[in-house]
Amino acid sequence: MFSAFISGSSPVSAEPAQIETIRLGHSTVALNGPWRFKTGDDLRWSLPNFDDSTWDTVDLTPAPGAHDGDVGLPGYVSGWSKRGHAGYTGYAWYRLKVTIDSDKDAQLALAGPTLVDSTYQLYVDGKLLGGPGVFTGKAPAVYSVRPSVFPLPAASSAGARTYLIALRVWMDPVDAGEDNGGIHIAPTIGYANGIDLLHQVQWLETFKGYVVDAFEPAAFVLLAMMVLGLMASRTDDSYRWLGAALLFLALLRINQVTFSWTHVQSLRCYDIATAVILKPLALAAWTMAWRDWFRLGKPWLRYAVSVLTVVYLVFALIGRPWFAPEATHGIKMAANIVVEGVRLIYAALYLWLIGLGVMRPGKPSAYLAAFAAILVGIGLFATELNALGLPGIWFPYGTGVARGQYAYALFIVVLFALILMRLVELARTRRA
Repeated sequence: MFSAFISGSSPVSAEPAQIETIRLGHSTVALNGPWRFKTGDDLRWSLPNFDDSTWDTVDLTPAPGAHDGDVGLPGYVSGWSKRGHAGYTGYAWYRLKVTIDSDKDAQLALAGPTLVDSTYQLYVDGKLLGGPGVFTGKAPAVYSVRPSVFPLPAASSAGARTYLIALRVWMDPVDAGEDNGGIHIAPTIGYANGIDLLHQVQWLETFKGYVVDAFEPAAFVLLAMMVLGLMASRTDDSYRWLGAALLFLALLRINQVTFSWTHVQSLRCYDIATAVILKPLALAAWTMAWRDWFRLGKPWLRYAVSVLTVVYLVFALIGRPWFAPEATHGIKMAANIVVEGVRLIYAALYLWLIGLGVMRPGKPSAYLAAFAAILVGIGLFATELNALGLPGIWFPYGTGVARGQYAYALFIVVLFALILMRLVELARTRRA
């Protein structure tokens, strides 16, 4: 028998209007609450005898069929930004008292929440059991919240046992958003074997959500190797930008996978690599790559792209919330406006190059190249396309697939065909 009695966590608070009794054998129970919730930080809030009767209450019960807007993780609820704490970043605590009626010596476990902004520590009866973040510094080091299992102490005899579960949550300013903040998917409690099965399912969902981001970079690298063949077949190096652009795009895509699947890099490192370094370099490399592919010349474009890249890098750094946090909101906003302006200039240059390439006489393959440039541009300028109201993600079979992932998949096929055509063209020229 496995029964869970869930109530508010305060030892002196009034009895809840209803206590649900659940008997599900060796199944699991999602701890939807209602939880006690408070912003701020105090390690005494992990103790079982702490009085939290004045705290807010938060219900983590999801709507039927609810899922997150990224990879499609089920059981999603809105964060604290939509629960009366808009704009707040920093520490907050969740507390819940759970009474378990289990068999003697039964091995119980808790599956941690699979989606939290931005990281958490789990306490049970005042004892720290773990969590994905490192809370030793002034601000915690944030790593991806992956599926986790935390064993719970077994009851020494058959009957009810009460646990005080407390989650210390930190929301990094990088994750600030209108729907963000705190726990989005509730933790789950149950017998260890049931939790292990749930853990496997959670990992499968996480894997499916990012598997495309793992395969596409491998294809980009293979295409870059084919570009090396083009460079070896010519006396000039007009394809060097295309090879560099493919490698930058591969790094940009695989960076998402390494952050989500592993703890190789923290959120800060991921943000630096993605927002400050790889995005401006990828835009610069692809702009130059299409200039060379269409053989347009335009030597001045090299200097313009150099200036735009430096401006993008500098102001993207200034605009990040973790850089010089003492700077005023106006400075951060101005930096972000400059970055948006640079991106719009890149978009204009990008479309201009495609137009010039299509208008060149005697090159039917230019239309196919223009199509390839548009496809990769859909991924590069995703932010601008979102601002136009175009759908950014779809959920076939419950798994989120982004607009850019579709575009990149088709782009890989088209660019492969274009490179083969160029190789055949070079071979014929050599025979002649």
